[in-house]
Amino acid sequence: MAWAGNGRPGALPPVTLKMLPPRIYALVKNKQLCNHIAFTRIPLSEVLKTIDEGDADDVTKQRIHEGREKPGALWHIYAAKDAEKIRELLRKVGEEQGQENPPDHDPIHDQSWYLDQTLRKRLYDEYGVQGWAIVQFLGDAVFIPAGAPHQVHNLYSCIKVAEDFVSPEHVKHCFRLTQEFRHLSNTHTNHEDKLQVKNIIYHAVKDAVGTLKAHESKLARS
Repeated sequence: MAWAGNGRPGALPPVTLKMLPPRIYALVKNKQLCNHIAFTRIPLSEVLKTIDEGDADDVTKQRIHEGREKPGALWHIYAAKDAEKIRELLRKVGEEQGQENPPDHDPIHDQSWYLDQTLRKRLYDEYGVQGWAIVQFLGDAVFIPAGAPHQVHNLYSCIKVAEDFVSPEHVKHCFRLTQEFRHLSNTHTNHEDKLQVKNIIYHAVKDAVGTLKAHESKLARS
């Protein structure tokens, strides 16, 4: 999203901005960790085991062992350029399990897969793709680059706030995502273009042209 010099959004009109508010989620811990009733305390040993299997770095593990901070979620984030390789693996695994791959569905955008330790190893062995394991602690913010496939494993029940944004450097990735969403079924949860990249480009160019025209006489004299 572009911002004007006075701190107000400068690319999109107010009616459009109302459609892009932050979203808040109430998340329940992942059921794979423990079979207890929701909101019961998960043993720290189970959390540590999940983080160990999640390929987290040694510094992060040390932070948890020392008990200084409480981990909330385990993220795996992959480079946008590896998205197609991840799709190929998930389609292959789906076929091996006898699942169908309808043309109006997408193994990434369907959000029905979780790359566990076995699948992550297979992704690296067969495609040379390796992501980043990030443990999100209380109060941490996680920035995900545009078009980057990612997954999250909730270690504890928690509340999170998510905000979509578009940076100039990643417009091409956002536009590619928009094209991918168009091929999904009309009932798909990701069919809608929430980022409205075309609107952003249109109003950014319109705003730039308006600024140039407003200073046209000054530019001509310089």
